[in-house]
Amino acid sequence: MTATLGATPTIVLVGHGMVGQRFLEALAERGLTATHRVVVLCEEPRPAYDRVQLTSYFSGRTPEELSMTDMEFIKDHGIELHVGDPAESVDREAHTVTARSGLVVGYDVLVLATGSYPFVPPVPNKDAEGCFVYRTIEDLLAIEEYAKSRATTGAVVGGGLLGLEAAGALKGLGLSAHIVEFAPRLMPVQVDDGGGAALLRTIEDMGLTVHTGVGTQEIVTDASGAVTGMKLSDGSELATDLVVFSAGVRPRDQLARDCGLTVGERGGITVDEQCRTVSDPHVFAIGECALASDGRVYGLVAPGYEQAETAAATIAEDESEELTFTGADLSTKLKLLGVDVASFGDAHGATADCLDVVYSDSRSGLYKKLVIGRDGTLLGGILVGDADAYGTLRALTGSVPPVSPEQLVLPAGSGGGAQLGPSALPDEAVICSCHNVTKGTIRGAVTDHQCTTVPEVKKCTKAGTGCGSCVKVLGQLVNAELEASGVEVDKGLCGCFAQTREELYEIVLALRITTYQQLLDRYGREGARGGDGCEICKPTVASIIASLAPTIGASGYVLDGEQAALQDSNDHFLANLQKNGSYSVVPRIPGGEITPEGLIVIGEIARDFGLYTKITGGQRIDMFGARVEQLPLIWTRLVDAGFESGHAYGKSLRTVKSCVGQTWCRYGVQDSVRMAIDLELRYRGLRSPHKLKSAVSGCQRECAEAQSKDFGVIATANGWNLYVGGNGGATPRHADLLAQDLSDAELVRLIDRFLMFYIRTADRLERTSVWLERIPGGLDHVRDVVVHDSLGICEELESLMADHVAHYRDEWATTINDPEKLARFVSFVNAPDTPDPVVGFVPERDQIKPDLPLLSIGMRPADVLEGSAQR
Repeated sequence: MTATLGATPTIVLVGHGMVGQRFLEALAERGLTATHRVVVLCEEPRPAYDRVQLTSYFSGRTPEELSMTDMEFIKDHGIELHVGDPAESVDREAHTVTARSGLVVGYDVLVLATGSYPFVPPVPNKDAEGCFVYRTIEDLLAIEEYAKSRATTGAVVGGGLLGLEAAGALKGLGLSAHIVEFAPRLMPVQVDDGGGAALLRTIEDMGLTVHTGVGTQEIVTDASGAVTGMKLSDGSELATDLVVFSAGVRPRDQLARDCGLTVGERGGITVDEQCRTVSDPHVFAIGECALASDGRVYGLVAPGYEQAETAAATIAEDESEELTFTGADLSTKLKLLGVDVASFGDAHGATADCLDVVYSDSRSGLYKKLVIGRDGTLLGGILVGDADAYGTLRALTGSVPPVSPEQLVLPAGSGGGAQLGPSALPDEAVICSCHNVTKGTIRGAVTDHQCTTVPEVKKCTKAGTGCGSCVKVLGQLVNAELEASGVEVDKGLCGCFAQTREELYEIVLALRITTYQQLLDRYGREGARGGDGCEICKPTVASIIASLAPTIGASGYVLDGEQAALQDSNDHFLANLQKNGSYSVVPRIPGGEITPEGLIVIGEIARDFGLYTKITGGQRIDMFGARVEQLPLIWTRLVDAGFESGHAYGKSLRTVKSCVGQTWCRYGVQDSVRMAIDLELRYRGLRSPHKLKSAVSGCQRECAEAQSKDFGVIATANGWNLYVGGNGGATPRHADLLAQDLSDAELVRLIDRFLMFYIRTADRLERTSVWLERIPGGLDHVRDVVVHDSLGICEELESLMADHVAHYRDEWATTINDPEKLARFVSFVNAPDTPDPVVGFVPERDQIKPDLPLLSIGMRPADVLEGSAQR
């Protein structure tokens, strides 16, 4: 903005909370700290800290760890930060601000981020010794000191979000805790009567005493003036040594009132869509002190951040960035005292003629309510005790769900919303090995540096800028931190679909959708409908359709029709693409068992086509160096000899390893080879979110390494033990025991259920190991579902697997018997008889290896062909 005072324009920020700090960073990002003098007047004795995580102080987090202010950032950008020195007056005519210390600062732009103050009911003795508010670190320090030395019982006035957290803190300090809420239920803003009742039961089971429907009439004190009790509006008295007022907040707008700025009838500095005050174009207001253009004061940090960005962009006068703030979504998902609480959309049913669909389980403390429009549109809802479906339901808000509302609230149909697998990792765990970036660093990028997207975190930490293998986990961590701060995170699969992979699976299954285009046109984001999709959703949907093909009536052959255009690079040619443009061929060898004749056939094929051969870790033989036009010829000879595709190229079952078991080994107690062969033949070709590996060991010596597999089987004297969720590779995980001493039939039945439940609920490219840690309830929940049928879906899971087994077709055999499909196996469409000239090889250890220089030296095709012939 145009300077009105000195040569260097000055921006004065009053208040340095979370929103104020974000505003400073937004100024720095736009280069304004280099062109302006920036002065910050902060009332508290410490710079900005994470107020959202305030209660974590009582679980061991220090005030320093709660800090969101990098003093190097303040120093590097020349920001003049005055802590413990609040603004006391503003002279709008003179464009000056006077601080408590007497400091007078002139401004060109004034930004008010004064936040809010706790509302304390005007009851007698409200300021007595032993009465506190719950708003700042200093408040918490005072409560802690008083509780440890002078209190055995504490009472919290207010049963909202902060009140419940305060009560939990008192209980954690060893006090008997009471909650007094004037409304007839806890959390009256977020939940209705049913949700409040469920929350009440759960809170009381934790040992807290709740008083609803009563107000505080008076604080009772002793002769010294210290708190000894409370008188309530129903005539009762409550003995307590400590009182915490947490009865809501009010916008802190007194500074604005005193200087003549317009404020709302119920408080809040009135601003326009650019967060500029309606009274003075040189003054802005952001955060909890601002009354936004939609008439609301927003108490969540996420809208405050948006306002900070908007104000900074407006001050920068960058025409390419015309941000406005016209309102924000108030949907929230919280965990209070370990209890999940969520509300979204029209949670209280304010829409005319809406209907409620409710599931309530008093015994378990569960309550789920969906608000449905007359036309079936999902308008909103409330979830207490189990908010796993929040992501799913939030994504469906505003549309007609693909299944009935009853199925969405009943346990059997909830499906479980996506939660963050990496949340179980400690902060010191390395997420990005390329740059040695830990989980704690990534979390800090979000909480301390206000990064809100994966690209921003990449820029801040370098995580995900190396090999890229950590990007998926990085996204989950970013989402977790944003949600903890009250930010709504788009959990959609990609820019084409607002639904998660799990939600798309349910839609495809429920509505029998057989094509990608049909799914995109009906359920894609508005801007994506009628388009071509993207490289994220196309293979994901292709996998879903392939895994459900027999059930929904689609073709299970991945090169049929539309499916062929959706596949990843390897699936396009049913083989693994290698670094020089050649392919590898891996035939299936069930259980690792192969006859001498089979070995001879593989050897002859490798010799005749000049392929490199290697034994894989999955007890198979890999043949490298095949040109794309050679693939059908190699497959034909393999199929004629009784082999089939090993699906090394697909997100499907790879191998079921085995030891020799009791047939040969003196320690074996079961026939592990037979079981491995049976399992591999049963699950071959099963398309899944990620590759599947398995193994069967014939005894507890575990020679097949079954506990490092997605599903592993170990023989016992009484049958089989089933382990799930194991993983080798970059992030090893030991598998967990799911069930033990199973018969053959019981084992197969549980594996059927486990695999189909995983395929149904996993995220895109999510291994079973990550899925098992992410899915709410973890192993116990999976055991309840697949062993005890807690959701009542096991019959359906078994039916889905039976359909797969009955309709399995070998993809290699299908391809070589279809002349139309064979036409795709060429290097050049316009010259089908010409091989790729840059696919060449050189000898090494009596075999071949890629001749990589051919890829970069730019040789003429004739020269390359001549050289290749010589090789």
